[in-house]
Amino acid sequence: MEKTQGFERRQVLLFMLVAYLFSFAIRMIWVYQFQDNPNFYWNGQLMINTNDGYFFASGAQKVLYGMHLDNPRIPDMWSFGTVALTVLLTKVTPFSLETVILYMPAIISSLVVIPIILIARLYKGSLWGFFAALLGSIAWSYYNRTMTGYYDTDMFSAMAPMFILYFLMKSTIDFNLKSALYAALAIAVYPFLYDAGASIVYAMGTLYAVYMIIYHRNEDTTYNSIILVFLALVPFPLADPYSYIVKIAVLVVLYFILLKSSFEHKKSLFVIGILFLLFMYFGNVFGLILSKISFYTATGTTGAGLHFYGVTQTIREAGKIPFETFANRISGSQIGVILSLVGYIVLVIRHRAFILALPLVGIGVFALWGGLRFTVYAVPVAAMSVIYLFHIITTTVSDKKSIYLVGMTVLTASMLYPNIKHIIQYKVPTVLNKAEVQDLDALRKVSDSKDYVMAWWDYGYPIWFYSDTNTIIDGGKHQNDNFIISKIMQTTSPEVAANLSRLAVETYVSSGYKTIADTLFKNGQKEQLDPNLLLSELENDAYKLPKKTRNIYLYLPYRMLNIFPTVAVFGNLDLTTGKAERKIAFYPTNAVKNDNGVLQFSNGIVFDTKKGELFFGKQKVPVKYFIVTQMTKNGETQIQTQPYHAEGQYVVVFMKSYGRFMVMDEETFRSMYVQMFILGKYDKELFEPVVSSPYSRIYKLKR
Repeated sequence: MEKTQGFERRQVLLFMLVAYLFSFAIRMIWVYQFQDNPNFYWNGQLMINTNDGYFFASGAQKVLYGMHLDNPRIPDMWSFGTVALTVLLTKVTPFSLETVILYMPAIISSLVVIPIILIARLYKGSLWGFFAALLGSIAWSYYNRTMTGYYDTDMFSAMAPMFILYFLMKSTIDFNLKSALYAALAIAVYPFLYDAGASIVYAMGTLYAVYMIIYHRNEDTTYNSIILVFLALVPFPLADPYSYIVKIAVLVVLYFILLKSSFEHKKSLFVIGILFLLFMYFGNVFGLILSKISFYTATGTTGAGLHFYGVTQTIREAGKIPFETFANRISGSQIGVILSLVGYIVLVIRHRAFILALPLVGIGVFALWGGLRFTVYAVPVAAMSVIYLFHIITTTVSDKKSIYLVGMTVLTASMLYPNIKHIIQYKVPTVLNKAEVQDLDALRKVSDSKDYVMAWWDYGYPIWFYSDTNTIIDGGKHQNDNFIISKIMQTTSPEVAANLSRLAVETYVSSGYKTIADTLFKNGQKEQLDPNLLLSELENDAYKLPKKTRNIYLYLPYRMLNIFPTVAVFGNLDLTTGKAERKIAFYPTNAVKNDNGVLQFSNGIVFDTKKGELFFGKQKVPVKYFIVTQMTKNGETQIQTQPYHAEGQYVVVFMKSYGRFMVMDEETFRSMYVQMFILGKYDKELFEPVVSSPYSRIYKLKR
């Protein structure tokens, strides 16, 4: 008997090892594809491919190297498990910070194979678990958010809940209080690893309690198990990391007390009720769930006070998705996700404890309305479900092990194929290329850590990491203050750009880092100001500004060209009404055909260079200027201008060095972004160029 159990354990460990290596090896495809591209390297290592990763990496820099001490937005070591683990690995291994953050997602996320196999082993299906682990570890959505270089808390998003699910399910089978303790400990640690998934864990814990009371109310361990789980769900109002340490200690002590004590079920239910109310209140469960739903389904402008543009609908992952995309993300194909759904129903019928996985399945289905990011949670359960369906089919067809192995291998391979095909084609570039990082490194050499860079929020975290400066908006702080940066980028007045930059930064610092737009305009207060009046005052060169306490830089990257229309939306508002001030026309494009001076652009616009006319379908409009720019080796821009019609409302710019055309309205042409980046023109009394390259221009504010 012992030999049999020993062999089974070794077999399970072997399954885990092979599945883990498979998952990690698949994630090395991206490294193999880009390892010979010098444009993706910095400090001797491939750079990461997600903007948000630089948030956590900057936190690690702060702990390891004492950087970012003047940045109020930098996380400390105990705010996020990602930062703490990064610091630990960088200190105890010979690898650089850049290497650690590159490979950490692949190392951590591949651990999902362990709970998948362990859950299957609960039902004596280790081989089923092995095949499911192969699929669940690399399926489309899970891979996308945990691939090598995707350094983010998403590496814990589905892996950690699967460990929780395993211990919860195990406690429903062995009725061992220790299993419930492990589940409670996993729940207690989960917010440290992935705080964005709190609502999922709340749902799992609540469903566990309901399940145990319905199906196992006569078991002695049921109520004690629920007490442990509910206590783990209650937030402890202590500063990190003490809240986690104290909660873990309390759970362990309570476990031994419950182990040696016997309470009537009524008394246990009373304690459970108290703990449930505490976790509902202190965990703000309903508020959390409603805020998540509201955030991912919200549209239009905000309603209270002034009307700022909402950021949610400009984020691709936060919009509604078609069924095909939903299916591909979860299982790799529409047939695959349907089979997964059937498999899950079969699983619940045969092994009802899989009801506990319903929150993970439910949040995955919510992706149809909430956006792409939610599909990741359902991937491991979907993998287990479809492979279980294959397990039932093959065992029904034949009881021969050889036929079973061949059948499971072929069927699993059919599910793996579309996912691996996607992975090979999913050639995600690094966030920035080497030349762009060189520009930020040049900024680091001339700036101070207390200085601020006025840049769009997409570039906030990378700017922190590579230049050791601060920004007023970033990937996690990009709501009302988007208006400030957008207005600076699109205004036609250099005075407004300069004055608003200085006023915004000094207000941000002096107010204790409050939202700038709300502070400046007294948004939502009785004495709320008219933003239009303040902006008009900022056009005056003599406007009295706050005392200068630090330098300010304006960051204008080439890569913002494609998103400039989106950037402009946030500042092209009358904040008192929420309505757009004007219709902005800005179309980056390429010429695909030249018919005797008549250019056909890739976006369908036609430009007659001889007559100076643009054709938007059947609509013909006159062009005021046709401008050709070319950047020299020393970073200066040469400009050739061809005037056409004095009454023309459009300007066409050919950026010869890039081979790109810009079609825009005249007012957009006079915006700071177009003038200062595309044309290299700036007010020498207000700005001073410190970096000029084909990839970015960075100006220092003189006032």
